[in-house]
Amino acid sequence: MRRDGADVGWSLVVPLKPLVRAKSRLSRAAGEEFRPRLALAFALDTVAAALACENVRDVAVVTDDRLAAERLAALGARIVPDTPARGLNAALAHGAGVVRARRPGAPVAALNADLPALRPAELELVLHSASQFPRAFLADAADIGTTLLTATSGRELEPAFGGASRARHLASGAREITGPKAPSVRRDVDTGEDLLAALALGVGPHTALQAPRLVAGAAAPEGSKRLPPPQVRASGA
Repeated sequence: MRRDGADVGWSLVVPLKPLVRAKSRLSRAAGEEFRPRLALAFALDTVAAALACENVRDVAVVTDDRLAAERLAALGARIVPDTPARGLNAALAHGAGVVRARRPGAPVAALNADLPALRPAELELVLHSASQFPRAFLADAADIGTTLLTATSGRELEPAFGGASRARHLASGAREITGPKAPSVRRDVDTGEDLLAALALGVGPHTALQAPRLVAGAAAPEGSKRLPPPQVRASGA
């Protein structure tokens, strides 16, 4: 594990767009000006929870956003510039390559940056299941996309994120992880309805700090309930 200094444990690669372009589908619920702050809060809570996971050695964030890089580095993440600049999957492959340039035998995992309810214990369960297969993935809460893709030592990540990525990862030979109950690892946030679901699970402190602005406003998604007061997950839960 990371804490005993041994060269074992997962290296996570987290991609993050420049905040001005991140989480565009949340504009309707959050407002265009507030959306980048919410996207940053999601990423901060995601990375903090990942770093608190017992079998995660380190987290590399692939981003060119200077503010996000500064804030995430302060949490302990390694910042990797998105030098390919060819989209999400190229960024993930690049991040995995950077990780393995330092640790050739590292098991690597791509993790979404929009998991504000992420719990370290649930992530640990998922990574333990993933370690049984050369490549594995976890579908999102809608069973359409992917929130986590893993590759053990000696295997390439081969990311195919975006849209209906669950089907693409299945077709690529990756094993779908279905055993552990880990709703926080599947609960990515793209829409106002997703945010409602994350708030119900309990979000990290950075998202909880921003959420009251949404709760007090009238920007809840059309046809949905107003956003509830945020429940903050316990530290390390």
